[in-house]
Order: sequence, then structure tokens, then C-alpha cells
Amino acid sequence: MADTRNRQPGQGAPCCVPIADHGLIGDLRTVALVGTDGTIDWYCCPSFDAPSVFASVLDAERGGCFELAAVESARTKQFYFPDTNVLITRFFTEDGVGEVQDFMPVTADHQEPVEAERHRLIRRVLCVRGTLPFRARVAPRFNYGADPHNLRLEGRTALFESAGLALSLTATVPLEADGSDLRAEFKLAEGESAVFALDQVGGAVAPRRCAHAEAEEQFAATVAYWRRWLAQSRYRGRWREMVHRSALTLKLLTYAPTGAIVAAPTTSLPERIGGERNWDYRYVWVRDAAFAVYALLRLGFAGEAEAFMRFLTRHISPGDGKGTGPLQVMYGIDGRTDLPERELSHLEGHFGSAPVRVGNAAADQLQLDIYGALIDSVYLYDKWAQPISSGQWDDVSALVEWVCENWDQPDEGVWETRGGRRNFLYSRLMCWVAVERAIRLATHRGLPADLVRWRESRDAIYRRIMNRGWSERRQAFVQCENGDVLDAAVLMMPLAKFIAPTDPKWLSTLDALTEDLVSDSLVYRYDPQASPDGLRGDEGTFSICSFWYVEALTRAGRLDEARLAFEKMLTYANHLGLYAEEIGPTGEQQGNFPQAFTHLSLISAAYNLDRALG
Repeated sequence: MADTRNRQPGQGAPCCVPIADHGLIGDLRTVALVGTDGTIDWYCCPSFDAPSVFASVLDAERGGCFELAAVESARTKQFYFPDTNVLITRFFTEDGVGEVQDFMPVTADHQEPVEAERHRLIRRVLCVRGTLPFRARVAPRFNYGADPHNLRLEGRTALFESAGLALSLTATVPLEADGSDLRAEFKLAEGESAVFALDQVGGAVAPRRCAHAEAEEQFAATVAYWRRWLAQSRYRGRWREMVHRSALTLKLLTYAPTGAIVAAPTTSLPERIGGERNWDYRYVWVRDAAFAVYALLRLGFAGEAEAFMRFLTRHISPGDGKGTGPLQVMYGIDGRTDLPERELSHLEGHFGSAPVRVGNAAADQLQLDIYGALIDSVYLYDKWAQPISSGQWDDVSALVEWVCENWDQPDEGVWETRGGRRNFLYSRLMCWVAVERAIRLATHRGLPADLVRWRESRDAIYRRIMNRGWSERRQAFVQCENGDVLDAAVLMMPLAKFIAPTDPKWLSTLDALTEDLVSDSLVYRYDPQASPDGLRGDEGTFSICSFWYVEALTRAGRLDEARLAFEKMLTYANHLGLYAEEIGPTGEQQGNFPQAFTHLSLISAAYNLDRALG
């Protein structure tokens, strides 16, 4: 892929690069986004939700970055080392070809952090043909660019110190101070390499050189880790490469110390350039994480499901949700419930798309659908992995009792609208799922439950949806009770086994959705003009809805349409097979990147379409 920045490395301040022009690396604690020109544009240390160190994707001037590229004008291409999350950025010039290998060594999986744990970001530069000069610039901007820092340089080891964080950079080439930043220029001949290693230091973790031999060892160990993990996959279908890339991406979004799964590793990447729909997704949405568990279980990754169940048991218990029910919509990666939303006015936003937000006020919303998503994932875990414990069943029972009492409340809905609570059909649907799956689990396992009451509630929800969620005028199930506005969330009705995928009412709904919300293979969530959501501006098509659409067509037996829509959706991935939250009018990626919701729905659509095709 060609370099899209209007500059050469080291020549003045960087300019923004589009969301899609990035790859992702990580160590199951945090991640970094690497642009197609070799610049790290996003990195939070030491965890997903920590303040950023590099954030030029949000502000090219003030965000901070780590440039590493050929000095000469070069064509660039990126790819992942096969079956891993090790990223390779290649530079092609008339005089030579070079590459940067970016990775974070993965320490022991699923463990509590220890004081002396070292987490590194390693950048290894190689010249593979000819001779190539390189230039590096390391310009951290701590605490989202708000905190100043000091630089101490001793030979080829540098220490960046701010009030709250210290980072050490070691290199195998000479380093030069540039104010409080670093620069390096070096030339490599064919077969030669250079190494840069960035460590968080403090406490028992001291700066440590990363020599060529150690970098080679850690590269091999990191490759081996990802290949061992991916070897657990049971998927052998038609779209193996895309499914496995999605699985590897979901794994990168897991926080190993607690088993949490974040919705996305970034904040404030806009749903529309210049718009205000910019949110912080670096938290555990109960819905997104539960759906991710379903997708990973489908492929055979039971360990991630077990870790998430452990997260639920340790950090979330019925009753934590304050005034919004027994559960919050989202939690911190350590289970915390306080996620205050604030704006960072000193950052201009991606391509000027302010505001930049950290924290998320949606944590205080009531979203009834999360109970269905969570209990469905518990049901599937019990079915496909291992039986849940008596304590976990007690928690599930408490949640179901609450749903039986509260399912008919208005809420903010799955799309987290900020225009007031309404009686959303999708919320009712997932309340039905919560009760229905719990009944199945209790019946299968012989677990204690008030089955008479639960069945009465399940049936009452079903009748309410069929009576008030159906629009005679539209001949379709609609967004809100007694309304006429369509919503792509109802695509989950046959997927959740609420209605037969060939039921006449459902087929009529599918046709109405196709006419109103589908553009080519792309699906809009809803029309914000017809259904005001409390926010200004429009948005792109929502990729999870596009994959739900594929799955709904599949289940309806419209396999040719489903396969064509799926293949078209694959063309909207970026050059590495990654997806942001939304797709814009001309195919650009919009919103936080990469998004778990999109990748888990790709896995589900591929799995079910592949099975239907035989």
C-alpha cells in the first residue's frame, strides 16, 4: 500500500494518516497502531485504558509518535508475519528494500501482573536488498500530550521521564537528543539490522539493552506464541484467512491479567470526519465481550471464554450497577465501575474531528439487551466448554429474576442513543433471550429455578414483541414499540432463534430492511433523521449489521445473496483484514479501530454461511 502521508519521515511535524492505513500489534495488555509509513500513531502504556504516550492519530502536532522509516522516498507495504500478530512494514526504493518488524513479546497468558513484569515494544529494522538509509524520531507525549517530560541520554540508552510514567528506549545504533525527543540516522547494507526497544521502567524494572540476539530470540518466541494459540482453531472453511485474522484481532483485544475483552483499543476515532460521534471504546462492554466469547467458542478457543467467565465472577456481581440495574453497560478492564467521561480540548482530533473524549458516560445508561447477551454466552460456555459453577448459576438466577421484573422498562437501547429512553424492540428481544436461555440451562442441568414464573415472563415478552413490535404499515418488525422506523438490530431476531428465519413476517421484514437500510452489501443501523438519537450529524454503515445481514440471508436460505454480500464485505477490510466500526460513503473506515463487534460478527457469518454452503 502506498504511503498516504504528505511528508517524508523526519521532515517537520507528521500529518494524520487515515484510520484504515494502520496495523495492530499488542501483548494482551495494550496495543500500538503502526501506520503504513512505519510510524507508531497510537500507544497507551501500560494498559489499554492508560493515558496515551503516542497519539498522533488524534493530533499530529501534540499527540506524539515514533517514526521509523527509510529516508528516501519509498513505496510501502504492510503484512502480518503468517499466522501471527507480528507486523512487517516494507520499504521499496531504487537503492534497496528494507523492512521494520514490529511486535510486543507476550509474557505468560492469563496471569495477574507482577511488579517485575517487563513489557516491551520492539522495532527491528532489516535491509533485505541493496543499501538503505533509515531515520527514526521518538517523540513521546505523556498523558494524552498534557504532561511534559525530561530526557536523559547515555550512549545508546535513553530515559523519558514524566510525572506519572517513565519509558526507556535502547537501540543498537547511535541516538541523538533533539530537545526532549530523540533522533537517529543510520544506514544498513543487505543482511544488516538495527533494533529499538521501548520499555516501561520503574520499581524492579530497570532499563535493559536489547541486543540483536535478544531481539531475534524474542521475535521467534512471539511468532511461536501466536502460532500455538491459533493452532487451537477448529475452523477449516472457505474463508480461513479472514476468520483467523479476526480471531487473532479479538485475542489482541483481551486483557490477560483479568480476562477482560475491550470493545476497541482506541478512543475518539470519528464515525464521520468532522463529526462529534467520537467515543472511548477501551472498556469491557458486557454485550460486545459476551458476543466475542460466542465467536471464539465457535472456533474452539475455550480458554478465552473461561478467562472472561473468571472476569465476571471476580469483578462483576449482580448489584454493582447502581440505578441502572444489577449490571452496568460497561466496566474497566480491572472491573471498575467509575468511568467518567471528559473532553481533552488540547487535542484537535483525527483530521480535526473534535472532541477527543476519554471515559464513557454510556456506562450510566440502562441497556436491557446486555442481559440476553451475557446469559446467552454463559449458556453457550456451559454447552460447549465446561459446566458453570453453582455460584455462577446463583448469579445468573439473580439476573433472570431482575429481568422478569424489569423487561418492560424503556431504555437507551443497543446503540446507546442520547435522545432519551424508548421501548426498543431489540431490548425486548434480548430480555427474551436472557430468560429463554436460562430456562434451557436449568432444564438441561436440573438446576433450581422458578420455571413457572420464568416461562410466564418469556411468553409475555414474546407476545409483546409480536403485538407491539410489528408495523402493519411497514409490514416489518420495527425499532420501537408502536412505531414505523426500521432498525438493523432486528436482524438478530432469527439469529437469536426468536423467530423462524423463513417465517413470512420475518421474510417481509428482511425485504423492508433491504429496501430501506441496505446499500449494496452495507447496512445502516437506522436513519437518525427519522429516529433522532440526540446527536448531530450522520454516520456510516455499521459493519456488524452488514455481517448480521449476511447471516440473516443465510438462515433464510438465500445463499447466493448471502455469499455475494459476504464477499463484498470482505473488500471493505483494510490491507491487513482489519475493520473499524463503520464504513463511509466511499468505502473508508470510520470509528474506533479495530472493533471487536465487527470481527466477531465476521466470524459468525463465515461459520454459518460456510456450514450452509456445505
